[in-house]
Amino acid sequence: MIDIAGAVAVESIDEASRDQPDPAHVAAGVRGVAAHYGDPLREQRTLDTEVGLVDRSHRGIIAVPGEERAAWLHTITSQHLTTLAAGEGTELLVLSPHGHVEQHALVAEDGETAWLDTEPGATGGLLAYLEKMRFFSKVDPRDATAERALLSLVGPAATDALGTLGVTGLAAPDLVAVPGPKFAQGAVPPRASVRYDVKPLPIGGWARRGLLGVDLLVPRSVQEQVVAELRGAGVPVAGLWAYEAIRVAARQPRVGVDTDHRTIPAEVDLIAPAVHLDKGCYRGQETVARVHNMGRPPRRLVLLHLDGVTTDQPPTAGTPVTLDGRAVGFVGTAVLHHELGQVALAVLKRNVPDDAALMIGETAAAIDPS
Repeated sequence: MIDIAGAVAVESIDEASRDQPDPAHVAAGVRGVAAHYGDPLREQRTLDTEVGLVDRSHRGIIAVPGEERAAWLHTITSQHLTTLAAGEGTELLVLSPHGHVEQHALVAEDGETAWLDTEPGATGGLLAYLEKMRFFSKVDPRDATAERALLSLVGPAATDALGTLGVTGLAAPDLVAVPGPKFAQGAVPPRASVRYDVKPLPIGGWARRGLLGVDLLVPRSVQEQVVAELRGAGVPVAGLWAYEAIRVAARQPRVGVDTDHRTIPAEVDLIAPAVHLDKGCYRGQETVARVHNMGRPPRRLVLLHLDGVTTDQPPTAGTPVTLDGRAVGFVGTAVLHHELGQVALAVLKRNVPDDAALMIGETAAAIDPS
């Protein structure tokens, strides 16, 4: 999609952007993605009110075939996966021994292989962890980024647009309610904490319905054909800037951008989609359980409104957020939203009140309490 008229590559705007393919993937032929196609705010409105096609083919893809894949992934990640069936997807985390978030991936199970897609640049770290944990398990994880590409239909009409590719009836995400502190054993059903409906695409690959729309995990050999069919049916393209703005407004964190080395899942609302609280032992589980039973993680994810008076440039990820001159958190993703103006996700100390007069450099910021 980077060859579509009007496409402006992410790296042409920011050479240090996190949204570039891993160098090893570039060497294998994976190309960059578009930040926008000439009108970022119009593209945002399209994703917010209708549907648009976003190129996210820079994300890393890991294939995990093998008859023991479900039980194996279950034991080494935060999610309950032993009952994950063909045609289902979910999310998972890899945590440090102290419960800090190290890796995040979405999953699509096709009956023969579990497909994991993760942040660009994170594939090597996740694959290294999986390979280290293989031992004698009958699994064979590999980097499949050069084989498969991820595209996303985003917006309220995403499932309607999917009909163009011959797939209908994708069910909405099925999310298990997060129990309160000190819940009774067995209160959480023995299944993935969120289940995403997954169906095969006639052209090849899979469609997975998620929280913002429908992800298309397709062979790179048919990627251009998929794009052409959707555009031929009137689905407009939208760049990554538009996607990120929609994600921020939905308060969905991105691991590695909206997290730091100390982040635990409860601080950034990753318990519901990516952690099963009653599945038994896995690395980092003790911290997850302790914090959940206390009921108050030390920090929280918030949406900030920025005044945009001193600068029209959003702050970079990692910029400190201060209160009365003291650092109380950091900025993650900051965007210019077509309705909300300048907004950002940030991780703040829990004791920062909702009406605090915050600063990000010279920019005033206010917490959205809704």
